[in-house]
Order: sequence, then structure tokens, then C-alpha cells
Amino acid sequence: INPYVLITPNKTRRNQLQESKLSFAKKELDDLEKWKEEHRPGPIKLVPQRLGGKESEAQARQKQQMMLMQSKYQQKRKREEYVKAKKAAEEAEVLKKKAIQREKAERLEVKKRQQEMQRREMFLEDQYYKTNELLNRLDLGLPKSDSCQIANRGPESTAWTRSHTYKQALQEDENRRLEEMKQEQRRKAELMEFKQKQEEEARTRAHQNEQRRVNNAFLDRLQNKMQPNSIYQPGYSG
Repeated sequence: INPYVLITPNKTRRNQLQESKLSFAKKELDDLEKWKEEHRPGPIKLVPQRLGGKESEAQARQKQQMMLMQSKYQQKRKREEYVKAKKAAEEAEVLKKKAIQREKAERLEVKKRQQEMQRREMFLEDQYYKTNELLNRLDLGLPKSDSCQIANRGPESTAWTRSHTYKQALQEDENRRLEEMKQEQRRKAELMEFKQKQEEEARTRAHQNEQRRVNNAFLDRLQNKMQPNSIYQPGYSG
């Protein structure tokens, strides 16, 4: 351990320092009080005048009540607008989901129709071959093994002409049926769209009527509350 020297404090000097600090602080407080006394504001002198405008107390009360009613109506209208906007957003979200589901259903329906058309085409193609083979055998009386060679003959063959005519008739009939199916699907889609439009217009009219009824009822209540004040105004002579 290193040696060290301990110096005891000088009590007299410490007391002198404390007294000097206290005296200096007291002097600053005295100077502050003196400055406040010197800069204290004097009395305010104003010419007396009548305040409140030219309206009477009853008119001021009535005006205050009217402003309160208007503020309540504005708050009510803001709440109704918020509810209306929220409802419109919810309806838009529902319509969006319905449109997505409708689009999915339409794509599924188109896919089903395409698959049905492919199956019909395969069926018709197989039927054409079998019909052509049958007509060739009936017309020429040849065995089944020679039917392929007869089916490949030129347009001069009577069997080929008959089979070709039969194929055209079947194809025209199939095209007519497909066109009728397309028209039916188009009519159904137009009818569904028309019904949805009518329902949307009916909902809009019902909402507008309800909004108008609520506003008229509120205005009637407001008018009934304000009528007694307008009748018994100061200075009114019956």
C-alpha cells in the first residue's frame, strides 16, 4: 500500500465560504423583489361600454339553441354518411366477390361446353366413319375388309357422295344445335344481368327513401322544438 497524507478541512474557512454564498443568494433575491416592485404594472383604466351586441338575451339563447341543433344535425349527418359509405364499401366488396364467382362459373361453363363439343365432334367423326362404311357395304355389296379401299375412292363414287351428303346434313344439324345452345346461354346471361340491375335499382331507391324519411322526421322534430321560441320572443305583441 502506498503512503498518503490526510489533510483535515479548515472549519473557519468553510464557514466563511458558506456565509458568503448565503449572503450572495439573499442579495440576488432582494434584487429580484426590488425589480418586481419597480416593474409592477399599474391599474388598467378602460372606458365602460356595453358588450354583447344588439341582441337580447332571449335572442342569444335562441341562436345558441339553433347552433346546437345544427351541430347535432351535422353530427348525425356525418354518422349517416359514414354508415352509408361503409355499407357501399361492403356492397362493392360483395359485388366484387359475386363477379369473381360469376367469372369462375362462366369459365367452368365454357370449359364444359368445349369438352361437350369435343365429345360431340369425336362422336360425329366416329359416326361418319361407321356410316360411310355401312353405306359402302350396302351400295356395293363388298365385304368389310374392302370397305376401307372403297371409302378412299374419288368423288365419282355414289357411296362417297351419299356419305358426304349425310355428313354435311349431320354437321349442319350439329351446328344449328350449338348455335341454339349459345343463344340460350346468351339469353340467360342477359336475363340474369337485367334482374341484378333491377334488384340493385330497387335497393338504391329503398335506401334513398329511408334516408329521406329519416331526414324529414329529424327536420320536423327540429321545427317543432323551435316554434315555441319563435312565438314567445321579447317585444312580441299578440
